[in-house]
Amino acid sequence: MNQTAHNIDAFLGEEAEVPFWKRKIVWIPVLVIALTALAYAIFSGGDNRTDYNTEAVVTGSLELEVTATGNLRPTNQVEVGSETSGRVDEVLVDVNDVVVRGQVLARINTDVIDDQIQQGRANLNAARARVEQAQTTLEVDTAQLERLHEVFRLSEGRVPSQQELHAAEGTVRRGQAALLSSQADVVSAQASLSTAQTNRDRAVIRSPVSGVVLARQVEPGQTVAASFNTPTLFVLAEDLAVMQLRVDVDEADVGQVEFGQSATFTVDAYPGRQFPAVVERIDLASSNIATAESSGQQNSVVEYEARLTVQNAEGLLRAGMTATAAIATERTDEQMLVPNSAIRFRPPVEEETGGVQVQRGNNFGLEREGPEATISAGSRQTVYVLGEDGELQPISVTTGRSDGRMTVVISGELEAGMQVVTSVRAQEAE
Repeated sequence: MNQTAHNIDAFLGEEAEVPFWKRKIVWIPVLVIALTALAYAIFSGGDNRTDYNTEAVVTGSLELEVTATGNLRPTNQVEVGSETSGRVDEVLVDVNDVVVRGQVLARINTDVIDDQIQQGRANLNAARARVEQAQTTLEVDTAQLERLHEVFRLSEGRVPSQQELHAAEGTVRRGQAALLSSQADVVSAQASLSTAQTNRDRAVIRSPVSGVVLARQVEPGQTVAASFNTPTLFVLAEDLAVMQLRVDVDEADVGQVEFGQSATFTVDAYPGRQFPAVVERIDLASSNIATAESSGQQNSVVEYEARLTVQNAEGLLRAGMTATAAIATERTDEQMLVPNSAIRFRPPVEEETGGVQVQRGNNFGLEREGPEATISAGSRQTVYVLGEDGELQPISVTTGRSDGRMTVVISGELEAGMQVVTSVRAQEAE
């Protein structure tokens, strides 16, 4: 019946009566009130309490480390040069080749040296011939002198004259001197020949150690001039299975580094992988002294070179790689630890500026300047925990050693598991 009446009203153009709950005059004010209440709930700020980031107090041992950067080097690196000048005829090895002690690396042309050897042999033969000649002459002169002495004895001093005897004796002495001189010429000729032969041997460049060729700085046909200095032809590493890491340790940390300490290091070639090492030595003199003396300038940064032994059985590490080492200098006992940010945290202070309340202080744990930035062992500090009412409660602690992130603390009130405030929680953007 109602449907029929509605159809008749619609046919006659008359509007049907709308229920009150569908009328705009009713639901528009209700919608406005609901949106207003929602906006107030979102933007009113509730109870205006500040939210904080916290972190738990833990117990554990603290591993203290000294960080330093340096380069990997072979344990024994040898530069092979040439003491002989000349044209390089052959180069028999290349970079990365494995060589053994005594192996031929290169050959230098020996045409000139071969001529010197032939000349030396000829000079030696001539000197030996002069020795034979002087020896024969001396024997004849000596026999003549002996005959004159015999005649002088038989003639009872009448013949020969004293002058003839002196002349004969002088001839013998000259013969002796000539023999000594010719013998010296033989020694000199032998030395010259030996020098030429040595130069010929040096023209063959041999490996002084067993190892790997790191660098080759010569090509066939190149002329080597060794007149004033010894040119480097090859660089060899004796053994890359054991390498050396040399790092520069800051003077503030050098007192903590000692022989035998273990360390780990990383290289860019293998991200995320740590390699073990052991401290072999730490220099007594600063590595900056030689540089400062040669340049005449004083360097404000003082560093000491530490050498670490590295095992490279897998052959992954290469000479020259840059490495960052962490040397384990000390390990504490089980003690209570808090994050450094909790010690540096200071509650925000509200100040009124121009009638507006403004919070100032270390609100977000980002301020590092000032006395709070340094946490020295044995100092009295304050950390904060949240009470049941949500308010900050200060707790006094005495600090111990720190690794840069966590610090050992001693306190009668603070206990492991308590949540210490590290910063103010940043408000999300509206």
